[in-house]
Amino acid sequence: MRISLRINGEEHQADCWEGESLLFALREKLGFPGSKNACEQGECGSCSVLLDGTLVCACLVLAAQADGHEVTTVEGLAGDDELHPVQQAFVEAGAVQCGFCTPGLVVATADLLRRNASPSDDEIREALSGNLCRCTGYAKIFDAVRMAAARA
Repeated sequence: MRISLRINGEEHQADCWEGESLLFALREKLGFPGSKNACEQGECGSCSVLLDGTLVCACLVLAAQADGHEVTTVEGLAGDDELHPVQQAFVEAGAVQCGFCTPGLVVATADLLRRNASPSDDEIREALSGNLCRCTGYAKIFDAVRMAAARA
């Protein structure tokens, strides 16, 4: 089946089979490798994207379900020549280690700050609870979220 979606503001089409995930279509067919394929069960958040403005795990959404919808990936957060404030904060705070979880955390953080410009630590913890990082103790990630919120 052929799907059409708007990804990061541009129209795209791909041929997919009915059971193909949005994550696979984004990475393998449409050239958006930022979302990572880790657990394929919606447990780790590495594949987080915004689907019509709602945070979802792309591994749990069928590509066919996204047909006709808007997808924002981590690649779509940045401007032409500059990083999104959340991406910049993650770099400056040293919240990037191996980098595998980073795209999902950045998308989840951008979503949080869009909804709540000044989140408490408990609100940050809740918003990022669907994203797992195996390299850090989350302290630098929280620093990055606070830094991005302060700049908003």
